[in-house]
Amino acid sequence: MSRPVTDQMRSTARRMFRLVEPIGVIPYQASEPTEALMALGLRNAWDAYFAGRAAALGRVPAEVVHALFYSFADGEVARHVPHVWELTTPEAALAAREQGSVAALRRILGDLAETAGVVRAADLAAKAAVSAPLEGRPMYAALRTLPEPQEPLARLWHAATLLREHRGDGHVAALVTAGIGGTEAHVLHALAERMPAARFGRVHHLRPSTLAAVIDGMRDRGLVDDSGWLTDAGRETKQRIEALTDELAAPAYAALDAGELDRLVADLEPLAARLDAAGSR
Repeated sequence: MSRPVTDQMRSTARRMFRLVEPIGVIPYQASEPTEALMALGLRNAWDAYFAGRAAALGRVPAEVVHALFYSFADGEVARHVPHVWELTTPEAALAAREQGSVAALRRILGDLAETAGVVRAADLAAKAAVSAPLEGRPMYAALRTLPEPQEPLARLWHAATLLREHRGDGHVAALVTAGIGGTEAHVLHALAERMPAARFGRVHHLRPSTLAAVIDGMRDRGLVDDSGWLTDAGRETKQRIEALTDELAAPAYAALDAGELDRLVADLEPLAARLDAAGSR
């Protein structure tokens, strides 16, 4: 039986998200991972995204990737999966993604990449990353089957990726619980940030009629008002999703005692600050 999640554990999960996320987004922000994957013969950056992120799942159908990634519009995954596996293999994609991500981290972090703090952070992040329960966490479970790198920077990146996908699995569960679909999740996030949905990068490419239908559906449920912004109910829904996401992410850090957690925070802070300043690019 899992231990109850306290407010302090939720707060820890939120704090660690802010420190781990700049490392975890490297495959999607920096150029080196995409270039390494495209060197395998992939056609474009989205091929690289789907091949790199889905590789741990093996050669599964597009429907499986669509279900697990959750937030892509109908048909977007199928434009890349399974075609990417006609161009390369999951094993090659995993190796290229790691190589490119570590190269990007080394470039962005500069002198920080070779410090004792990276070694300590890698050890503690890895301890947390392999301690969380697997049940109901398909993306996280797939990554847990991969061998753990031994080189400190690679190990730190791998741990951050595990923690990110563990949190992501929980976030999908929170969205499903709240009745928010994948495209709706992007609209909800954009509007919560006071950005018109049509300008948000993950949905701006959709046909105006498609996006309008999504927003109309959210308006019918009282989440969006007539002016196109979130209602009180919409904002409360967003807050509940984020709170539940933190709660579901918290067990990953239960393996660390207070001293270890403080040490991990102290070692990650300068790394996250450097990465944030660069936009993890």
